[in-house]
Amino acid sequence: MMGDLPRDRIVPSRPFDKVGMDFAGPIITKPNLKRSKVTIKSCIAIYICFSTKATHLEVVSDLTTEAFLACLRRFIARRSRPSIIWSDNATNFKGDNVILNPLFKMCKSSTV
Repeated sequence: MMGDLPRDRIVPSRPFDKVGMDFAGPIITKPNLKRSKVTIKSCIAIYICFSTKATHLEVVSDLTTEAFLACLRRFIARRSRPSIIWSDNATNFKGDNVILNPLFKMCKSSTV
């Protein structure tokens, strides 16, 4: 027997209102378009919409909190702010949680 799906995955909502997020990689990238021998290890942030299963990919320079927040800002600018973001318990997400929870509380308050 399979367990029930989370409510966020079966209730209709606008695209990218409820998303799952994870990192894939590392991938090797070049810092510019010229013929350069310098390469950088990067990752791909994968956002998956729970209602449509559409994907949004962002290249992230590294797994630091600052790089993730820049990636999240780009995602929000393109797709709008999601109400829920699901992810695994990777250590970089735990550090981001300390920064993001106060921001989400501030956005939901009426003083903004």
